Amino acid sequence: MATRIAALQLACGVDLAHALAAAPTVRLQLMGRITRALERERLRGMRRHWTYDLNRHIALKQVLDMLREAAGIPPKRNAARAAKPNGARRRRDSQP
Repeated sequence: MATRIAALQLACGVDLAHALAAAPTVRLQLMGRITRALERERLRGMRRHWTYDLNRHIALKQVLDMLREAAGIPPKRNAARAAKPNGARRRRDSQP
């Protein structure tokens, strides 16, 4: 929990306790800021930038999931992965 609080404070300048207790409209704005910070962190990782931190990336994702849960929004899943069954199941289902 401490890493989540620290990552959110450093990356977005937002206090986690205030974010969870905020009004729904404010919470949605904060979720937008956190989403953008997570996207920037993801880009740093893809470019192998020296400032990338995997722990900060994970903490931001966990905070975003906590805020989505508090707002009643289901967590996002990878749509491409959910739409396609894995190869073994696909081969097994296609056999007569």
